[in-house]
Amino acid sequence: MKLKALIVDDEYPARQELRYALSSFDCIEIVGEATNAQEALTLIKALDYQILFLDISMPGMNGLDLGAAIQELPRQPQVIFVTAYDEYAVRAFEVNAVDYLLKPVDQARLKKAVDKVLRKFRELQAAEMVAAEETAVGAAREADVPLRIDRIPAEKYGKTVLVAEGDIVYAFTEQDYVYIKTYADKLFTRFTLKELEARLNPNIFFRTHRCYIVNLHKVKEIVPFFNGTYNLVVDDQENSEVPVSRAQAKKLRRILGF
Repeated sequence: MKLKALIVDDEYPARQELRYALSSFDCIEIVGEATNAQEALTLIKALDYQILFLDISMPGMNGLDLGAAIQELPRQPQVIFVTAYDEYAVRAFEVNAVDYLLKPVDQARLKKAVDKVLRKFRELQAAEMVAAEETAVGAAREADVPLRIDRIPAEKYGKTVLVAEGDIVYAFTEQDYVYIKTYADKLFTRFTLKELEARLNPNIFFRTHRCYIVNLHKVKEIVPFFNGTYNLVVDDQENSEVPVSRAQAKKLRRILGF
C-alpha cells in the first residue's frame, strides 16, 4: 500500500527535514508541498491525498482551521500534525487528527504515526469489502427481512458474551483497541468504534468524541470543561467521565435542549 502524501509547512527547512525523514518509508509517496493552509486546501480538493503532514502555526488560516475545513470534504486525507507547539494537542484531535508530533520529529515516533494511518486504511478497505459483499448479498436476497438483535458480542474471561444494548454505558478506544463499559465490567470487542456506532441504536447512543460513544440513558451529569467542551458523568461503578468534543457538544446541546 502506497499513500499519497502532502506536506504543509510555511518553513522550507521544516518541509525538507520532514521529506528526508519520510524518504525511508516505502509506503509514503510525497506528491506535493504547500506553504500555507489555503494553498493546501486547493491541492486537497484537486487530488486524492491519503495522508497530510500539517503544521499548525502558519500565516492566515492555521493548521487547525485547515483540519476542520477538510472534515467537510467528500475525500478526507488522514491528518498528522507536525508542530513545535504542544498546547494544541486537544484541539488537534477534535478535528480527527490521527497523531500529533512535536518538532524535531523523532524517527521512531514518526513510524508509529505512519503505522496508525496504515491501520486505518486497512480497516477502511476491509470495511469497504464487507460493505460490497453485503450489498451483493442484499441484492440477491432483496425480499429477505434483515435480522437485527440488540446484542453486541464481547469477550470476558476468554469467552464470548452477548451484551445487551441497554447494559452498555459507553464504548471507547484505548491503545488501538475498542472496549465496552457496562456498570461493573470493561469488555474487549473486535468491532471498530465506527462499526459499533452503526450497530447501536442511534436514538440512544451518541458519538461524543472520536474515541467515545455513550448511552445517553446512562448519563447522570453534564459538567462544563473548557473551550466549549463537556465531560459526561455516567452511571457505572466508577462514575466515569466521558469527554465531549467541542464539535459534538453543539449536537449534544441540540439533542438535550440546553
